[in-house]
Amino acid sequence: MLDHIAYEAPAPKVIAGAKEDWELVIGMEVHAQVSSNAKLFSGASTQFGAEPNSNVAFVDAAMPGMLPVINEYCVEQAVRTGLGLKAEINLVSAFDRKNYFYPDLPQGYQISQLYHPIVGEGEVIVDMSPGVARLVRVERIHLEQDAGKSIHDMDPNMSFVDLNRTGVALMEIVSRPDIRGPEEAAAYLTKLRQILRYLGTCDGNMQEGSMRADVNISICRPGQYEKYMETQDFSHLGTRCEIKNMNSMRFIQQAIDVEARRQIAIVEDGGTVTQETRLYDPDKNETRSMRSKEEAHDYRYFPCPDLLPLEIEQGWVDDIAAGLPELPDAKKARFMGDFNLSEYDASVLTADTASASYFEAVAEGRDGKLAANWVINELFGRLKKEDHDITESPVSPAQLGGIIALISSDAISGKIAKELFEIVYTEGGDPAEIVEARGMKQVTDTGAIEAAVDQIIADNPAQVEKARENPKLAGWFVGQVMKATGGKANPKAVNELVAKKLAQ
Repeated sequence: MLDHIAYEAPAPKVIAGAKEDWELVIGMEVHAQVSSNAKLFSGASTQFGAEPNSNVAFVDAAMPGMLPVINEYCVEQAVRTGLGLKAEINLVSAFDRKNYFYPDLPQGYQISQLYHPIVGEGEVIVDMSPGVARLVRVERIHLEQDAGKSIHDMDPNMSFVDLNRTGVALMEIVSRPDIRGPEEAAAYLTKLRQILRYLGTCDGNMQEGSMRADVNISICRPGQYEKYMETQDFSHLGTRCEIKNMNSMRFIQQAIDVEARRQIAIVEDGGTVTQETRLYDPDKNETRSMRSKEEAHDYRYFPCPDLLPLEIEQGWVDDIAAGLPELPDAKKARFMGDFNLSEYDASVLTADTASASYFEAVAEGRDGKLAANWVINELFGRLKKEDHDITESPVSPAQLGGIIALISSDAISGKIAKELFEIVYTEGGDPAEIVEARGMKQVTDTGAIEAAVDQIIADNPAQVEKARENPKLAGWFVGQVMKATGGKANPKAVNELVAKKLAQ
């Protein structure tokens, strides 16, 4: 945890427009695809976008006599994730069969972990605003295999099944019901995705289905959540409904809001909320019933007879822990300390590992705050305008660092630096060589600057009298001198000389 951050109790989200006061309670089950070249129980590829049914091993297709073999790297990735969330790692875990029938589940069951997950309780620190964060408890992380995909839009009379995703390793990250509003839900998922990306355990690509969330939503009267926190008795909370397979931050927020209002309307009209699984329709901005919410006994869980309990050694866990990268909160704190950055700037620069690495390369041995301003405002602004990310930047860290070095040495002014940045961005080249070749060096010769100031003052006696009566008008002379010198005069020297001359 960062020492400078205030950790606040979750602020309840009170629903406006209801007849009475209600608060939201939200828990999330995040399915994160493990970054691995092979599936959880087979050597089949996990490549996205492959031809349908081309990444399917015999065990994935549930061919008779085929037995699952655990992928050790997927286990390592789950342990790494748990360590990154400061969670308890269970040295003994076990796999279970979750029985249900669906066209894209060839086995008729999913291999998962209900009773003995590989990762126990952990936490995610959710950044809400500069200086304010909240703690969301993670109940567990378990490994399980993904199902395939049913395709209904290729033929008017038939549906097709693509088994490429079948058997892909998933980490299901289950939170406690500690989230209290739509914005906090999106912030939690954003922070979780950031941590997983830093760890390299999930790419977090929600468009490709690598990360998706089931959102459990309920409402309660003010004060009931506090009773739940004191007793951990769920009876103090309302009946929850689960919104299935959400893969958009915006849609998650919209779904939470519309589902909360639906539940409030039911209760205020004297009805009872039914526990069920629902889907969100973004076109109609409504949730609709999918099926009644199953409990564990509905799936007839039992220990998977094909897999022995998974036993790992503490020494192996310690080795994984020793190899963990610097995580977002620690990197943000270091950037604030080493480079004297604001929390906002540090947050922007540590949003992903590529941005953080780029900034560090630019700032090395230079003014950190100046480097941050140029990376965030000039470079990120330009990349965003052109819909590019940092990995597509035409300006290398060495080139941007060179521009900053020229500014710091007074070789160029801020105005010239922006012109130089445009040249480097569009044409490339070494900044120092460009400045030399194109005569862009800043004029620091006080004699030459003084001559320009004297000339402007001599040519504008009326303006001089006005400026002596109103010192704020001195900026006009500064602008004229900069114009006369082609923007190359040192602005600080110009300001000092103009002030000195007008005071005479």
